[in-house]
Amino acid sequence: MLTLAVDHRVAQEIDRRPHAVVVGSGFGGLAAAVRLGARGYRVTVLERLAQPGGRARVHRQDGFTFDAGPTIVTAPQLFEELWHLAGRRLADDVTLVPMDPFYRIRFADGTSFAYSGDVDRMRAEVARFAPDDVAGYERFMAHSRAVCRIGFEQLGHVPFGSVGAMLKIAPDLLRLSGHRSVHDVVARFIRDERLRTVFSFHPLLIGGNPFRASAIYCLIADLERRWGVHFAMGGTGQLVDGLVRLIRSQGGRLRLGVEVARIRVEEGAATGVDLTSGETIAADVVVSNADSAVTHARLLPEAQRWSPGRFQRARSSMGLFVWYFGTARRYPEVDHHTILLGPRYRGLLADIFDRKVLAEDASLYLHRPTATDPSLAPPGCDAFYVLAPVPNLAGGQDWQTLDEPYRRRIAAMLEASVMPGLSEAIVTSKVTTPLDFQDDFLSYRGSGFGLEPVLTQSAWFRPHNRSSAVRNLYLVGAGTHPGAGLPGVLSSARILDSVVPDARVTA
Repeated sequence: MLTLAVDHRVAQEIDRRPHAVVVGSGFGGLAAAVRLGARGYRVTVLERLAQPGGRARVHRQDGFTFDAGPTIVTAPQLFEELWHLAGRRLADDVTLVPMDPFYRIRFADGTSFAYSGDVDRMRAEVARFAPDDVAGYERFMAHSRAVCRIGFEQLGHVPFGSVGAMLKIAPDLLRLSGHRSVHDVVARFIRDERLRTVFSFHPLLIGGNPFRASAIYCLIADLERRWGVHFAMGGTGQLVDGLVRLIRSQGGRLRLGVEVARIRVEEGAATGVDLTSGETIAADVVVSNADSAVTHARLLPEAQRWSPGRFQRARSSMGLFVWYFGTARRYPEVDHHTILLGPRYRGLLADIFDRKVLAEDASLYLHRPTATDPSLAPPGCDAFYVLAPVPNLAGGQDWQTLDEPYRRRIAAMLEASVMPGLSEAIVTSKVTTPLDFQDDFLSYRGSGFGLEPVLTQSAWFRPHNRSSAVRNLYLVGAGTHPGAGLPGVLSSARILDSVVPDARVTA
């Protein structure tokens, strides 16, 4: 053991590349580490939990495998680029399978809409609900294409470090109705209320209320059509494991079970981190993949922290109640992705985001990964994950006492709709509440996606990817620009290429 320790110190001394420390190993942190490694840095990733991935960690229980967080892979080219930077191909490590349909959206009356990337089938689905809305749907998709071209392709990886940068895009924001909500813009094109729901729900996938999320997020419809919705065979955890291997292949390190107490700041610049164990790690560059609010509230010295008033004014995304369960039977009639809408849409969202009350009704996202990959459950069984948007911890709910009653309520909803006989079929069960998001991920207010994606918390108004208060400090992840969701957090890491000095040049 002594020899190994000496060898490790010698290796560290030989590797004279500038050192970058990444705090947190969510997808934003892992992607940042790969990009920094490709730009000549010696990278150390620090993770306080016992496994990498952050919200994308994996639960294994009773022979079942459950992805804890992201289940939908869009814009796979962002992953392909990371593998390319490390000299490999994504297909060498991960198999992505396209979903068809992307989702099945089921209304409270039992009718359903098969949402796919096939142009003709989508026209037919729209016509089945409201023939007069087909032309409006096509105009909406043309609008979504224009928004995606600017909002994602042109601006998704551009840093907004100054007011001037924001002012430059103001005309585009106005032209694309970025000052309006997603639902408002959808309603301009589509009259049928059910179809308005179908084409406006996407902000919920990134923590936003469709009735106030900026209409820039209308881009998601086109992003999905052009690049598809995919599932990683073996689960999203395969992408996490693959990124960890890339980091190690570049000479980087991942340390698990270590917690950062604070980011060291000397003469206005980040110089490393102090761990709760008392260890200090020096660094030339520090990248925080921690919740952006936590970074500014806890990890920085007091002089560089946000004021308490700024936190109180901030809008946090909703909380998430997630139930992972396995069944002793299969449910072949349940699709891979199902969205089960409750009897209310606008009213339920107002309860969650504004009144912050736990309503009697709910809308659910049901994930059945064994529809595509049966290996995630024992033979003859199915693995599931059902997610209910709920108020974040600002609502004051006591999840230590509510978790089991609420789980039973969700189970009853599923059993009465798409999963008959569920109560007798369950063989394993685990729940995650907003309280777990606070305790496990240090998520401010226990929110599921960081800051809510409204216009006044987007681009320059969002925490900057390059800290304006501390030199050599950078932020990635859902709480920074451009926002939550896999494309958002991967793009936040891509921004580092334009704001972090290239160590190959400066060394």
